[in-house]
Amino acid sequence: MNKQQNKLQALFSNNKKEENPKALLSIFATAGYPHKESLPTVLQELSKAGVDFVEVGMPYSDPLADGPTIQKAGEKALANGMDLPLLFQQLKSVRSELNFPVILMGYFNQALQYGLEKFAKDSKEAGVDSYILPDLPALYYEEKVKAVFDAYDLGVNFLITPESPDERIKYLDQLSAGFLYVVANPIITGQRADFGEKESAFFDRLKGLNLESPLVAGFGISDRETFAAATKDCSGGIIGSAFIRALKGDNIPEEISDFISSIR
Repeated sequence: MNKQQNKLQALFSNNKKEENPKALLSIFATAGYPHKESLPTVLQELSKAGVDFVEVGMPYSDPLADGPTIQKAGEKALANGMDLPLLFQQLKSVRSELNFPVILMGYFNQALQYGLEKFAKDSKEAGVDSYILPDLPALYYEEKVKAVFDAYDLGVNFLITPESPDERIKYLDQLSAGFLYVVANPIITGQRADFGEKESAFFDRLKGLNLESPLVAGFGISDRETFAAATKDCSGGIIGSAFIRALKGDNIPEEISDFISSIR
């Protein structure tokens, strides 16, 4: 199966060609948090700070995969009046100023409620590069959804865990649009991960599978130490809850600059 080329693939490919490839840093930011109109500023400041790609969280009323911090941020965003049309509008207004790929992260039910074709169309017009939709079954995606997303040059990045069988990991590797999201430590978002022997064994197993997709670690990365540990065997790492906690909304440029400086 041939994968479409996209900005995410170019990011990982170009970084890999560097003499000293860096660990790519991704930040998760909830749209509509801390304030209704915060997203454009947050994205602009993350771009200035040198973040490599960003996940924009779509606030949802039933966020089953999210930990307490991101759940509360989503609740605040919904109370602020954030919805998908406003998210797309805000992203579109600032997209040309951003120098990184943008991923929408949320739940497939949101796309269904919005209308799948309209969701893909509005995503493309807003400059979205791909999705992370943890509740979207891979087989259903391949059979019912992929053609719709492909028509707009969009795709999905799938999650894998230590419990994922090798054959399923290989299947998701072929299906993913840019990378495999590695949940090396089975915790909810927001808890600090310890990257020890079990995690190392999982990464060793992944190396033996000769996967095509880059690996990006998520869940439990909160500081310089855990980012370094998570990216020892991965091309990049995603920080969500720790960033949300740092984003008070009093001085967003300074809060973001200080946080990113604490990681790199």
